Amino acid sequence: MTGGLLAEVPLADGPVEFRGALHLERTAAGLRPWRLPDWTAVQFPDDGLRRVVMMPSGVRLAFRTAATVLELALHAEPDPLYPGAVELWLDGVRADRAAIPAAGGPVVLRFTTPTADHGTEHEAELWLPQWTSVELAALRADAPVHPPRPTGRRRWLHHGSSVSQVPEADSAADTWPWIAARQAGVDLLNLSLAGNAHLDPFTARTLRDQPADVISLKLGINVVTKAAFRLRAFVPAVHGFLDTVRDGHPDTPLLVVSPILSPPFERTPGPAGFEEAGTGARFAATGDPADVKAGALSLEVVRTELARIVAVRAATDPHLHYLDGLALLGPDDADRLADLLHPDPAGHRLIGERFAGLAFGPGGPFATTAQAQA
Repeated sequence: MTGGLLAEVPLADGPVEFRGALHLERTAAGLRPWRLPDWTAVQFPDDGLRRVVMMPSGVRLAFRTAATVLELALHAEPDPLYPGAVELWLDGVRADRAAIPAAGGPVVLRFTTPTADHGTEHEAELWLPQWTSVELAALRADAPVHPPRPTGRRRWLHHGSSVSQVPEADSAADTWPWIAARQAGVDLLNLSLAGNAHLDPFTARTLRDQPADVISLKLGINVVTKAAFRLRAFVPAVHGFLDTVRDGHPDTPLLVVSPILSPPFERTPGPAGFEEAGTGARFAATGDPADVKAGALSLEVVRTELARIVAVRAATDPHLHYLDGLALLGPDDADRLADLLHPDPAGHRLIGERFAGLAFGPGGPFATTAQAQA
């Protein structure tokens, strides 16, 4: 029976499935989803990575219900610039949205289903914000909640930087990887770590251990903006990262994606700095272009090396592929980069649509057998 009093639904050990989370930390306020396993925490280099791991980009609470009203009580720790929102999706369609207050703290978010759907059971998902850490205290519903049915879709495993975590998007469902996933009809596990796509061994082992039908790795931008590697260390680090992923997925289609356009870093190495412009602060490269000859990394160098590494390995690994990031967002799309590094929402829509076509479309490395034969 719907429309009555709200009853509390167990968040742990109950009917709710946490999709997109690899660990649930029990805190004084409730449950905090992590996007890396708990064993990785002792290897984190700093609190910055910990904060990013606890930002639940692509994490959603999945269940089946005929409820007309849902409440989610949580404690939020938002970045005031991108507090984000929680969204209710029913049967794959966006149904309601509740903004996270910029001030954060304890909040109860309320969601309602369309009046015409009252009494109808739905596959429901509550999408958490992609850039705000949350501790989930309670879920309440005015009708029984049951475990979700399996989606039956292929599982896409993706790793990248903030360009793939997408703080600028209107919601986690509007990030470019999820735009591509919906267009391709696949389930996504988004293990993108803003500022922290550094070929870390614990990230590679996490990717190795996760079930996947297709895998993409968007590599290179953080390596340049943090000046984390020089050429001598970068090349074997990429090989080692791929070796580890392949240990768990020897024959899975694997796509290496190089960086999209970022004008300051195309020919100039990092680290990144900032400069003021009429539209606000934007990124600048503080390295010396002359240092590239001595092994410093620019985006042009990174793209060349990633393409070369994939070509060498593909001779014995026919399921390994390369995609030039400039095909996703290139020189003709420079106006979509307000800060010269991160695309705006329209830019992310472009990337998502282009990636879906290039990777999942006919002839792409992630195309189904039926598409390949069409």
